[in-house]
Amino acid sequence: MTAPFRFPRFFVTSPQPCPYLPGRQERKVFTELSGPNATELNDALGRIGFRRSQSVAYRPSCAGCTACVSVRVCAHAFQPNATQRKLVRRHADLDVSACRPWATDEQYTLMRRYLSARHPGGGMAAMDESDFADMVEHSPVNSVIVEYREPSNGGRPGRLVGCCLTDRQADGLSMVYSFFDTDQDARPALGNYIILDHITRARAATLPYVYLGYWVQGSARMAYKTRYRPIEMLGPNGWVLIPEDTAEPVPTPA
Repeated sequence: MTAPFRFPRFFVTSPQPCPYLPGRQERKVFTELSGPNATELNDALGRIGFRRSQSVAYRPSCAGCTACVSVRVCAHAFQPNATQRKLVRRHADLDVSACRPWATDEQYTLMRRYLSARHPGGGMAAMDESDFADMVEHSPVNSVIVEYREPSNGGRPGRLVGCCLTDRQADGLSMVYSFFDTDQDARPALGNYIILDHITRARAATLPYVYLGYWVQGSARMAYKTRYRPIEMLGPNGWVLIPEDTAEPVPTPA
């Protein structure tokens, strides 16, 4: 009898310096997403903490460190606080559309500005146009790129101020990668708004979760992910709610 699909083969990367916690080493376990069952495999791996990058699913597998924890917002139970409601009103004029995952020069230019402002020395800083196109377009699963634009002017599309490459999984939306205008005067906390918009989108699609990737306790860069309550983290015994007292305030808005 033929099995419904081949069990994936997993590989482990060589240790490299951790980008989040100084003095630690990072290592990942990964597998290829390909073939007719790529969507089902990605859904199953997403539920146990894997993330997608192009046609690869990966998760941390660091020796002696478990600081990176998968987190997901419980979309239907989410209630925005006063600051989040104000943020939604502030950006309510944006034109938002879910587009097919096709890279454009406009998107690439915005991402370059975002990386220069927020992650100038990061691993993606050297990404060229071809690399960007691969990131957006090489998806074996149901993906879109959600665009956030200023209001249209004279019938023409407004200025692009934000993007998020998003996968639709069986139980939620997975925010693969987002980038946006970092001008806090023109569009304050736009990254936070993009998350709030995805929570709204998940609820409208009757999907229970929004996957935010990895939360790293002790890393100020990742603490913003605990602002969206209720939020669950993946532990040794499955998904559990993050207690309120584990939240780490971060002064820099997303």
